[in-house]
Amino acid sequence: MIIDLTGTTSSEIASALLKARRNAGSPAMGMVGTIVVVVDEASHHDAMKAANEAGREHPSRVLVAILRPGRGASGLDAEVRVGEGIPGEAVLLRLHGELAKVPESVITPLLLPDSPVIVWWPGGGPKAPAEDPLGRLGRRRVTDAAATRRASVDFSARAEGYEPGDTDFAWTRLTPWRALLAAALDQYPTKVTGAEITSAKGNPSADLLAAWLQHRLGVTVEQKVSRGPGITAARLFTPTGPISLTRPDGAVATFSVPGAPDRPVALKRRTTSELLSEELRRLDPDDVYAKTLACMVERENMPAEAKKVSAEDRRSAQTAASKAATRTAAADAPTPAATKEKKAIAAKKAAPARKSAAVKKSAARKTSTSKKTAAKKTAAKKSTGKRVAGRS
Repeated sequence: MIIDLTGTTSSEIASALLKARRNAGSPAMGMVGTIVVVVDEASHHDAMKAANEAGREHPSRVLVAILRPGRGASGLDAEVRVGEGIPGEAVLLRLHGELAKVPESVITPLLLPDSPVIVWWPGGGPKAPAEDPLGRLGRRRVTDAAATRRASVDFSARAEGYEPGDTDFAWTRLTPWRALLAAALDQYPTKVTGAEITSAKGNPSADLLAAWLQHRLGVTVEQKVSRGPGITAARLFTPTGPISLTRPDGAVATFSVPGAPDRPVALKRRTTSELLSEELRRLDPDDVYAKTLACMVERENMPAEAKKVSAEDRRSAQTAASKAATRTAAADAPTPAATKEKKAIAAKKAAPARKSAAVKKSAARKTSTSKKTAAKKTAAKKSTGKRVAGRS
């Protein structure tokens, strides 16, 4: 059901939502929270679609606010949607004129009572989300540094204005990368002497991953540029060889550990709705993200030479990798004793087959001989019969 309201108010929108629920046959609200989406006119459709898809896992009331500040008259237009494949409720709000400067006055009466509020800026977001009028309403404030129109995001301002509940999709995209790298060090505990991140130019997720590794491992992390898409490789240099996770196609990665064969790992680039669903699963403060932001500010103030892995660490890791490969190849190569043993086993396996073949051949010979003997006897009888018949 879609209800269009022109020149309306928050109370009229709330009444329309109640009416739509009753007409749909579900007077009770089964939603777990409110998602406030602050977006522009050009991208509101994709944002609403992503929020509704995330709502299949977390049924929510989705409030999409399109702010149109200007010199025109203040006004509020709304489009209420209930049902028609929408797991919760969706309201598209267009705020005009002076009303667009105080969006919290419209949004606050429409929030679900006693439930968490998530504020999401698909187009980038403010420098300090917690200081934004709508950001103050949210328990979780989600921005997207990769979608900003600016050349780069000022993470220094983000770190300075950080408040518990702030997060960014550039950080959310790193969840599988961080999990795999942490699991690698759990399975293969060793000392890490340096790290390297390769990604497309200007990728904020790569900047955050480099800061996270530097903060957690206390080593130099070097960043390199590739054609993408996104992050294409992460390498940890160790005295026994590099631990690497490479993903050149944005779908399947190759996981390499010294002394072990390479393994393929599913590591596809996730959709916006999947990222939003992950953020809805946990609403507690992300302390690791806060510490990573602080480390990122430190990296921005470091000289370029201090962010490069030393040639000695790189050479030692490569040498160790070559030695491990040689040992693996030598271990896989068959020894003379093993070859002799394999031949003996093969001979034992082949002996019954040869014996069976010999028996069959002997039986065939006997059968052939008996057939020939029988044929000769038959021919002799016929010959004797003919002679007797001729005498008579």
